[in-house]
Amino acid sequence: MSEYVVHAIKYARIGDRTAAENFMNGDPHNGPMPMDFFVWTLTDGDRTIVVDTGFDQATAARRGRMVSRPVEEGLRAVDVDPGSISDVILTHMHYDHCGNHDLFPEARYHLQESEMRFCTGRCMCHHVLRHPFELPDVQNMVKRVFEGRVCFHDGAAEIAPGVSVHWVGGHSKGLQVVRVRTRRGWVVLASDASHYYANFQQHRPFAIVVDVDDMLNGYETMVGLASSAAHIVPGHDPLVLERYPSAGKGEGIVRLDADPLTD
Repeated sequence: MSEYVVHAIKYARIGDRTAAENFMNGDPHNGPMPMDFFVWTLTDGDRTIVVDTGFDQATAARRGRMVSRPVEEGLRAVDVDPGSISDVILTHMHYDHCGNHDLFPEARYHLQESEMRFCTGRCMCHHVLRHPFELPDVQNMVKRVFEGRVCFHDGAAEIAPGVSVHWVGGHSKGLQVVRVRTRRGWVVLASDASHYYANFQQHRPFAIVVDVDDMLNGYETMVGLASSAAHIVPGHDPLVLERYPSAGKGEGIVRLDADPLTD
């Protein structure tokens, strides 16, 4: 079975975020708790799969975010040509995971069918539920469906030997995590199933959640999929850049297939 080199590539950050914003019911020990934004690449020598596509400058401006390194630039830093990518996994359709629509003209997108139903259905009548979505992202995904460029999944599915997706829900109706085989074992890219280490380690749900029960169960699902809890990589925690070794490709890019520097 293939073993993959896995890169986490930081492309943006919110520096003034607090812990109270990152946990349901806040945090009694409130203090600074920044949020980093990542995309990921999986490479086995024969194929490269991109996991999530981030947001672009236009979305950053609408959302009051600051892009530290455009996603395309980060991908090219790890020798990935976006135009050559044949498969993109979208963990879900929130604005910070599915933008940059023109970067992957040849790619087939992998998405849970329940996520597509969610972001195009009656739930979007409620502002609090549609706020994490951007209309152009949803419109572009519908366009890809009509172009025959979307592969919908229902639960668990193998994308390639050594790479699979697994529905967990919680943060969004169709949120999926990615399981990838590496030289150190099975790594789980949690994406927003756990924004921070503290979410799944302490069973403290993130503040933005559609189904709390699914989110809590998702923590257990990830533990069962990964070789160990230390093989689970949260989706937005700045600690990821401290715990994993630099890929030697510039600031904000680390190797997740390598042994962590710290626990």
